Amino acid sequence: MIASILAHAASHYAGSTAFEEAGRSLTYRDFAERVARLSALLSTFGISPGERVAILAENSVALAEWYFAAAHGGFVLVPLNFRSHPEGLARVVAHSGAKLLVATDRFTALAAATRAALESVAAGCAPPHLLRLDRLFEQTREATPPRRAVDVAPDAPAHLYYTSGTTGDPKGVVLTHRNVASHALLAIAALGLRESDVWGHIAPMFHLADAWATFAITWVGGRHVMVPDFDPPRVLEVLAGAVTMTNLVPTMLTDLVHHPAASGRAYPQLRRLLSGGAPIAPALVAKVMTTFGCEYVQTYGLTETSPYLTMSLLPARLAALPAAEQFRYRCKTGRPLAGVEVRVVRDDGTPVAADGKEVGEITCRGDTVTPGYWQNPAATAAAFRAGWFLTGDLAVVDGDGFLHIVDRKKDVIKTGGESVFSTEVEQVLYAHPGVKEAAVIGLPHARWGEAVVAVVVRRAADAAATMTPLDAAELLRHCRAHLGGPQVPKAVVFQDALPRTGSGKLAKRMLRDALRTLELP
Repeated sequence: MIASILAHAASHYAGSTAFEEAGRSLTYRDFAERVARLSALLSTFGISPGERVAILAENSVALAEWYFAAAHGGFVLVPLNFRSHPEGLARVVAHSGAKLLVATDRFTALAAATRAALESVAAGCAPPHLLRLDRLFEQTREATPPRRAVDVAPDAPAHLYYTSGTTGDPKGVVLTHRNVASHALLAIAALGLRESDVWGHIAPMFHLADAWATFAITWVGGRHVMVPDFDPPRVLEVLAGAVTMTNLVPTMLTDLVHHPAASGRAYPQLRRLLSGGAPIAPALVAKVMTTFGCEYVQTYGLTETSPYLTMSLLPARLAALPAAEQFRYRCKTGRPLAGVEVRVVRDDGTPVAADGKEVGEITCRGDTVTPGYWQNPAATAAAFRAGWFLTGDLAVVDGDGFLHIVDRKKDVIKTGGESVFSTEVEQVLYAHPGVKEAAVIGLPHARWGEAVVAVVVRRAADAAATMTPLDAAELLRHCRAHLGGPQVPKAVVFQDALPRTGSGKLAKRMLRDALRTLELP
């Protein structure tokens, strides 16, 4: 099914520019031919349909080619997080059973170290063949005749994404051809994607925060602009050019809107900025809309859902409201997209009241939802209930059908018999002008069971609204003015940066582990 996406683009948009990278461009006709030759070359390595191919690559035409070439040949692509340690990568490669490990020039050393680490982390595992995407590889590909796409069943695995492990050991999420193709159509319909759209591949393509657009934009014949590294001045330059749409995680948006080069610049073609992967503070949303002058769309989803489940797109009735009222909705998690069923339910599986108050777990089902975890039947069984996937995210739903996440189920802080949702405290912290980033966690406490602790990154002195450096006493006064007693942090810890996963998500588990021995009042 995925191969048919590129076949459609090569037929309908053959001469249109498909990809731009470092001053060069490729048409859909040329891109499709390169993919067909690459797929044929893969078969010479003894890789059969259904077998796994792991890849280490930056955002690039090369990575896009491998996404489509794997589908063309019926192989399962395993995109690897190049920010990971070789030992962690070796565990992923071993667990996936990849027969081939592919690396661009930039990551050949990391690939070699990963292959070497297999001996210590997975004794007896046959090391995959290592393929370097160098000049010799290009010459070999050019001499290889293209081949027709393999006929693949819709429910055959297409991709294997290893979750970032914010709540435990990474698991291999299986996405089928049906999952990927269904999500592409869902996103096209929701966002009104069209041939004139230019997508900026800025968030990492090894993660679904960006990878989904590889297929959706191709299906409509749009243009892909590759940005290999998140360098704020370069990204701002790209956004000020021809890019019409992209998806960025909140940490990226924070770095962009506070960069001196962001203000005083026009972004004439940018029509929508999407953000997802982590909760976002309303204050940051307001800054994004002011800086870029385009529509902001909050998204929500998981790797297991291909990824999007909801978007904060406003129906006509809400779009006619005053700007302040519109803004309130744009900051919510959003409404379910057509093509996927989403429910917020109590522990007994019954729906919560649509009153914006009662908290329940988000569950979903549909063609975009994973069939399960690779070689992990126990995790697969635990993730589903009566055919519904359990996201582990807690939310409320209002009378307009908008969901709003209040916390991860595992991040809810139980303090003195009260439940504190970390996102509510974080939003108050972000409202202070001296705060750049904030995370709220629960730490063990002899009296309260758990104590609410705020971990904060200060705004740079020249950018802060206050003249003196932010201290804990000031921040706690701010919290007491806006939060109930149990929600006010028992302690504030200042750090230069917050730990992140490779996809940009806040790694609260790492914070809890690092601060577990913190002395608390």
